[in-house]
Amino acid sequence: MTSTTMDTGKSYHKQATGAAFETVQQHATDQDITLFAGCFCPFVQRVWVGLEYLEIPYKVYEVDPYKKPQELLELSPKGLVPALRLNGYVPPRALNESTVILEYLEDLASTSTKRSLLPPLSDPYARALVRLQSDHANRTLVPAFYRYLQAQDPDAQIAGGKEFLDAVETLVGLFERADVEVGGTGLWKEGGELGLADILVGPWLFRATNVLKHYRGLELPRGPKFDGWLNRLFQHPAFKCTCSTEELYLDSYERYAFNRPNTSQVANAINAGRGLP
Repeated sequence: MTSTTMDTGKSYHKQATGAAFETVQQHATDQDITLFAGCFCPFVQRVWVGLEYLEIPYKVYEVDPYKKPQELLELSPKGLVPALRLNGYVPPRALNESTVILEYLEDLASTSTKRSLLPPLSDPYARALVRLQSDHANRTLVPAFYRYLQAQDPDAQIAGGKEFLDAVETLVGLFERADVEVGGTGLWKEGGELGLADILVGPWLFRATNVLKHYRGLELPRGPKFDGWLNRLFQHPAFKCTCSTEELYLDSYERYAFNRPNTSQVANAINAGRGLP
């Protein structure tokens, strides 16, 4: 689980490819919601999958996250994607932070499309279990991904790989707890529906199968239940249509894998031992 590749100086991509490119083209007309997106950003993918699954109309505006347009800075104080511009207000209003945006979309869908990323309101305990899964993804698994990818010393890479796999194992434990206590949640449950925790963790596990595999030699744990869940998640139409080709991710994350200076605000926070921005 250590790096054997060399930094080739590849640059990040500025436009989605593959299925994601087609989805961008399908969402090029003005709507009440505009999603400001960076094509390789997993935080963006969270929101994008949510919009697709909840069937909320939106427009995609791809931006260069390293050359932030003024329009983005007006929406997101830190200049981070994702950001939403809510065009139904005069003047338009804004939201940023992926988890906050997903909560907003969940509330919006409850009165429009009637779709949901959470168990029904009649089962508050199941909803709480999903929030525990989601909290673990945000608090532990996502930072572990970046610490592992950015680690340069072989010992640090080995430790980072263990930390990331431990985080995956803990997530599985939370899913299995939900199996026992409420009959399962999200796509972990065979025959289940895409859920909030699936969306919150999915972009990083997807990048684990290409970016971490390529740059750190990582292999995710194998097993019928885990493999089935990943397959259902990665093949779900709302997730699959937001995925670009592997080349985009390998090129765009090379800067993280070799911890180039000022790779991103996220990378800088990891290097400084701070929480993610």
